[in-house]
Amino acid sequence: MEKTVYWIEGDGIGPDVWKAGRPVLDAAVEKAYGGGRKLVWKELLAGGKAFKETGDYLPQATLDALAGAELAFKGPLATPVGGGFRSLNVTLRQVLDLYACIRPIRYFKGIESPVKRPDLVDMVIYRENTEDVYAGIEYATGTPEAKKLIAFLRDELGANVDETAGIGIKPITPAGSKRLVRKAIRFAVDSGRSSVTLVHKGNIMKYTEGAFRAFGYEVAATEFADQTMTEEEAAAGGKKPIVIKDRIADNMFQVALMRPQDYSVIATTNLNGDYISDALAAQVGGLGLAPGVNMSEKLAFFEPTHGIAPALAGKDKANPGSLILSGAMLLAHIGWNEAASLIHDAMDKTISGKKVTVDLADQIPGATTIGCAAFGELLAANL
Repeated sequence: MEKTVYWIEGDGIGPDVWKAGRPVLDAAVEKAYGGGRKLVWKELLAGGKAFKETGDYLPQATLDALAGAELAFKGPLATPVGGGFRSLNVTLRQVLDLYACIRPIRYFKGIESPVKRPDLVDMVIYRENTEDVYAGIEYATGTPEAKKLIAFLRDELGANVDETAGIGIKPITPAGSKRLVRKAIRFAVDSGRSSVTLVHKGNIMKYTEGAFRAFGYEVAATEFADQTMTEEEAAAGGKKPIVIKDRIADNMFQVALMRPQDYSVIATTNLNGDYISDALAAQVGGLGLAPGVNMSEKLAFFEPTHGIAPALAGKDKANPGSLILSGAMLLAHIGWNEAASLIHDAMDKTISGKKVTVDLADQIPGATTIGCAAFGELLAANL
């Protein structure tokens, strides 16, 4: 059995983490299935490498291939300086309708964390990926567009907006919110998770973030009535397997630190999801161990969650862990769970052995710092 994965090398440390990480994924598949299954890698161009070879940061051929793909994987991409794309990452998510950004955050043995019980952190973040700030509706101070919009807000709607303001608009739709929450609840049902928490700032932004909360509860009540119940129903003795609850975004940061064991799946708007996923990652080792995937109804587009880290590029210092763990997500997504488990077990063993890249060595007393390539080789040996 073969599965085709379209891959993009990425910028900055992209080549480093791919060189160290991809052999680990192939080795895990080989060890788990003895040649009976295989990942077939087909490279696509995007970012600096694409511009160098084609004069285009995001060639149409790449978009055409991705439009027909089911599995894709990319390294970190830089935002081009000057004109053109505002962000290659955002462009890909919008063009391909990758509406769900999914980030599992869990603890690996051996990490020295700033919190007392990092081992209790086991959450999966479902972050809406096309609306809110990612809609990209924003106008700079003093521009004709900003002045025109401010004049409309002031003159037609009576809003108190300073005429010198920069203006951004955050659309949150019923359809966009519901499909994200639907996907989060479906995951919770399929994986035996105990709760889904809707994270929002609806106490202030009642018609956007507050609406997201309302839409989420509506999906649970109308589409998952047999599997879900509210916190109030649970307190009254309800026996359904999944509790649907909600938390104000700022409170969520507190409870994630104090009672992480109470939270399993989080469904949230774009900006909140960006904050909380990075904050949770910091509790268990940082972005170097934080995998991710962006999904449409058809395409699962995996990626490490860190940036291009240009200061580390080509220096054999980057941590390939995020890319490798994203690969484990890919393997689990296609049902190759044995290979995914091998990677997670190898990560536990490797980190516990205290031979790690510099970002992890800084957090682990007595650790030995090794390079990106050596870390990948050690992971492969520990499969």
